[in-house]
Amino acid sequence: MRVCGIVAEYNPFHNGHQYHLEETRKKLKADIIIVVMSGNFLQRGEPAIVDKWSRARAALMNGADIVVELPTDFSVQPADFFAEGAVSVLNCLGCDLISFGSESGNSQAFGEAADLYLENEAELDDLFRQAHQQKQTYAQNFSDVINTYFSQFPLDLTQPNNMLGFAYAKEIRRNGYDMSIQTVPRKNSHYHDDELDSSFSIASATAIRRTLLEKREAFTAVETFVPAEMYDVLKNHPLISWENLFRLLDYRLSAISTEDLSQIYLMEKGLEYRLKEKISDAVSMKEFIESVKTRQLTWVSLQRICCHILLNNTKQAINMAEKRIEAVRLLGFTEAGRGYIGKHKNEWSIKLVSNLNKRTAPNFEQDIKAGHIYRLADKEQINHQDFYTKPINFIDNNGLK
Repeated sequence: MRVCGIVAEYNPFHNGHQYHLEETRKKLKADIIIVVMSGNFLQRGEPAIVDKWSRARAALMNGADIVVELPTDFSVQPADFFAEGAVSVLNCLGCDLISFGSESGNSQAFGEAADLYLENEAELDDLFRQAHQQKQTYAQNFSDVINTYFSQFPLDLTQPNNMLGFAYAKEIRRNGYDMSIQTVPRKNSHYHDDELDSSFSIASATAIRRTLLEKREAFTAVETFVPAEMYDVLKNHPLISWENLFRLLDYRLSAISTEDLSQIYLMEKGLEYRLKEKISDAVSMKEFIESVKTRQLTWVSLQRICCHILLNNTKQAINMAEKRIEAVRLLGFTEAGRGYIGKHKNEWSIKLVSNLNKRTAPNFEQDIKAGHIYRLADKEQINHQDFYTKPINFIDNNGLK
């Protein structure tokens, strides 16, 4: 049996994700596909446009066999910690290969790049600290150091999916996981494309979100870019963005002391004063972030910090050096997935939890809190995210149980 792991967010699930699952099944001969998916708050520091259950259901209806939730402590993180958590979960669940989309499309290049980096990690980290430039982003600085140190590096690390794939490969190599690396080239669209192109059936999640959130009068424009079941969700469920949670963030920043704000996870020295100053006049999340961001302190970095402010995550509480994933939440499975779980769950070093109760809840305090806060975006329309929801059982192509 060949068990393939995928790291995903599906924000929202679109035709490109469907294509990736199909290619993974067909070309990589995967018998079981396990997806570890971010929950209600994502790697870029933003709430998911629709809840984790809707996105998990779409994945199961389009080729995934098992979907588990990446814990929030690892999901709202820079690439390396995000990859560390996701890859460790897939390894614990018995995956022997990992499949991801990339701009490169060259699977071998990711392994080679990871090996080169790890062999020279200390020197590269030192060079990176020395070459820190305020006028460039982290990705640009990192790529410049890599290309200066190596006469020829196998990957373009300014491309976001290449960077994430590189992070997955590093974790696999660093920990000696017995997992091969396979990448599927992105088709038609680039990660940062923010406009839909009707000449293709695949668009970036960025373009789909922008159309849905900023151009609601053109809602039907996304229909051809997402599977029918996801279109129904997008059409009939509330669409969530930071703007829906901005008043809560405004309250948090207004009520918290500067000293306590300085202790929030990922907070940079002195930034707490700037955040409290700028929030007093901002009337939207967009206006607030625009007033605070710099070339070095990017929109995404600020969104992550704002997520941790919203969740009240302190540096002491989110000590990544001591974080270990003891259990993951099962969001859904197919019949094949259920069979695989039944056969192998006693072999795993990680608990797979189907339902939350008084006994299992302590493993998921952060995820439960994130679910409660996510619902505050539209409490009347968004269902309970944890205690009252059971894993999705996808029976066959005709229905869900």
